[in-house]
Amino acid sequence: MTMGQQVARVRDASARARELAELDNRTLVHPHSVIGAPAEPLVLDRGEGALVWDVEGREYIDGTCGLWQCPVGHGRRELADAAAEQIARLEFYSSFGDYSNEPSIRLAQRLVELAPPGIRRVFFTNGGSEGNETAIKLARLAQHHAGRPERMVVLARSGGYHGMGGGSLAATGIDRLRAGYGPLVPGIEFLGRPHVPRGDAGAADRLIEELEERIERIGPDRVAAFIGEPVLGVGGMVPPPEGYWPRVQEVLRRHGVLLIVDEIVTAFGRTGHWFASERYGIEPDIIVTAKGLSSGYVPMGAVLLGDRVLDLADGAQFLHGFTYNGHPVGAAVALANLEILRREGLLERAERLGGRLLDALRPLERLDHVLEVRGVGMMLGVEFTGGDTSAVQAGARAQGVIVRASGTSIVLSPPLVITEEQVDTLARVLTEQVESAR
Repeated sequence: MTMGQQVARVRDASARARELAELDNRTLVHPHSVIGAPAEPLVLDRGEGALVWDVEGREYIDGTCGLWQCPVGHGRRELADAAAEQIARLEFYSSFGDYSNEPSIRLAQRLVELAPPGIRRVFFTNGGSEGNETAIKLARLAQHHAGRPERMVVLARSGGYHGMGGGSLAATGIDRLRAGYGPLVPGIEFLGRPHVPRGDAGAADRLIEELEERIERIGPDRVAAFIGEPVLGVGGMVPPPEGYWPRVQEVLRRHGVLLIVDEIVTAFGRTGHWFASERYGIEPDIIVTAKGLSSGYVPMGAVLLGDRVLDLADGAQFLHGFTYNGHPVGAAVALANLEILRREGLLERAERLGGRLLDALRPLERLDHVLEVRGVGMMLGVEFTGGDTSAVQAGARAQGVIVRASGTSIVLSPPLVITEEQVDTLARVLTEQVESAR
């Protein structure tokens, strides 16, 4: 290519970027944006592995998977082929009533095989918010059907994120996300944020005492379920204290309270396991998944149902569902995605490279404005002592690395296919930006 051709290509790319940015600002309302004050968009054009490129050809290391959703990385031809083949065969048909399709049946079987002990059935959704809506409704219905109609209260946790629907937002314990929406679904009680500074040996005891006291105060016969993420995601990538989850589970079982485990972020390799429940010794009554189920190639979620909730709800009519439940294309892509995760050993890779990234970032804790660096598998967070972390996000992006500002934390969740060299570059750029944010 001649110099003149290169200049012309750059000029064309810049013109295209300007056109798209103008159209975006004129026609779109983005999630989490300011209405009437649109920001200049970063218009992405293509992706491969852990890299994405914008419409002007600039390359970025994807340190967030968009929103945690692409463990197998971008540009996987196998998933495009799986979608195309299924679209050509049967693009969609309703799963309401007695209608079904083979991909969704095969996917349900595979998920039951991979899930923790006690999981027997699957209800499909389009994503995480729908999954948590489903879980909360089903937990309440199961208790009602079992002759306990007064059991309607759902326990959630400050700092937890469960979605933006009516029930899922009501259970989200992040005040800035709830502000301005008026009365939400009632019957949600919040417990404290399960964040424990390292070395605080009594933290788990205090959290369990709080749980016991709250159930006692509400009345054990009024509590339907407890919902929680194994590791807080949007709330700052916060791992639980040692021994926390088995103790929570014991308290809930003793009081007849169902356990909903929100694995929308943590499932399918993110923590080095198919489900983070395995890592923490949890046997959930309900598991909510999405994101990594299809690596985001097609919107797809699944709610996995265990023995206790199924026994309580046995015989109840579940008048609930979404148009695209059990979408055959989504199920076909999810099956292919799960096979890639298994075949390429990506669960083990998450553990190994997540540890490498955590080790590279840990020295940031020497800085006065950094409270903590923490991580589990390929979920990592750098929490500041306060202030706005958006400048760190913007600075990293200017250097070709995408990270996410979430409150006072920078959170990381790269594709599990990220290379060692890309991990090291991500760590170097983020370190430079955090150091400069003094």
